[in-house]
Amino acid sequence: MNTTFDRYAGIAFFAIGLAFVIGSLGISTSAYGSNVGANIFPMILGSFLSLMSIRLIYETFRKQRAERSEESLDYKRFGIIFIAAVLYAYFLEDIGFVISTFLFLMIGFQTMQKGRVWVSLLIAAGSSYGVYYLYVNVLDGSLPGFPTWLGGA
Repeated sequence: MNTTFDRYAGIAFFAIGLAFVIGSLGISTSAYGSNVGANIFPMILGSFLSLMSIRLIYETFRKQRAERSEESLDYKRFGIIFIAAVLYAYFLEDIGFVISTFLFLMIGFQTMQKGRVWVSLLIAAGSSYGVYYLYVNVLDGSLPGFPTWLGGA
């Protein structure tokens, strides 16, 4: 852990999160066909990013200067997850939120730690459907459902 880098990164991410919150205040508070406005998601993400940044800054001041250890960067894992994220965004509308999120999470879990496929399946399926259910049914938002070739609307 490079505490100096983490401290500056925390400050930068705090500023970005704060900019998201301030920017979300200028977005419409209601959306057609949805009780959740377009401003809610960036406001929540910005708040979360700011809070996590404050935690990171706090940890850098609390943490003792640890011995610097050289870690090799894992470009292969980064590349796999980056490509998966790009494909996730590209196919989100075509195959729907639940399926695309499930596939993205499975690729991410298996890239980070191979094995334990059943645990990854359960977590990915529960997370993708759980977020969809909460956002669409509880918050009355709208997300791309299941594709029409699977009987979705």
